[in-house]
Amino acid sequence: MNIIELSNLTFYWPNQTERTLDIPIYQQKQGSKVFIKGPSGSGKSTLLSLLTGILSPTEGTVIINGVDINQLTSNQRDRFRADNIGYIFQQFNLLPYLSVIDNVILPYQFSSKKSLSKQELSNESKRLLTTLQLPSSHFDKPITDLSIGQQQRVAAARAFIGKPKLIIADEPTSALDHETRFAFIQLLMNECEESGASLLFVSHDPSLESLFDHSIDLRELNKVGDIT
Repeated sequence: MNIIELSNLTFYWPNQTERTLDIPIYQQKQGSKVFIKGPSGSGKSTLLSLLTGILSPTEGTVIINGVDINQLTSNQRDRFRADNIGYIFQQFNLLPYLSVIDNVILPYQFSSKKSLSKQELSNESKRLLTTLQLPSSHFDKPITDLSIGQQQRVAAARAFIGKPKLIIADEPTSALDHETRFAFIQLLMNECEESGASLLFVSHDPSLESLFDHSIDLRELNKVGDIT
């Protein structure tokens, strides 16, 4: 089964005559770990917004975990995203007024799959943070007390809470040094294996691509070519 299926996907920004994206076909198998590379302006952010249903394509279909997300209402897309997609943002997007644990469990509050009790949710949050090598002494601290590398681990734990089928990572290692970058990706992949999640990892750093099952240059996938 494919976790992602794109077919005849095109996207134009409003009031523009030139396409930003034109992807005839793309498929990613469930459980795979894919690296998508491309320079700034190649359409990476637009693609991720289409995959998560934040943007709708001008034409074509976006199927995630067997569901054509463009057939859903806006509220249904929000719920689907909360249930099925974990997202690691480039700037982490953590809430500074919440503790580490509260940041991790926040997305679960928007999911319809609320099968965990409050205690089970807390335990799962702590397990994820421990797996991602954040010391337990940090769990109740405010996010602002953590280093950049530690905040990144919190952002990753938040993406995995609730066991989503797809993890999307948008340049999550750009603020890290070389050694820390590779260590973080290994932790990320280990948790994907543990949870059975698929991984779509977007970066402009080609030194990372050998760590993944497959590597794709968006400039080759996108028929438009480079976007300025």
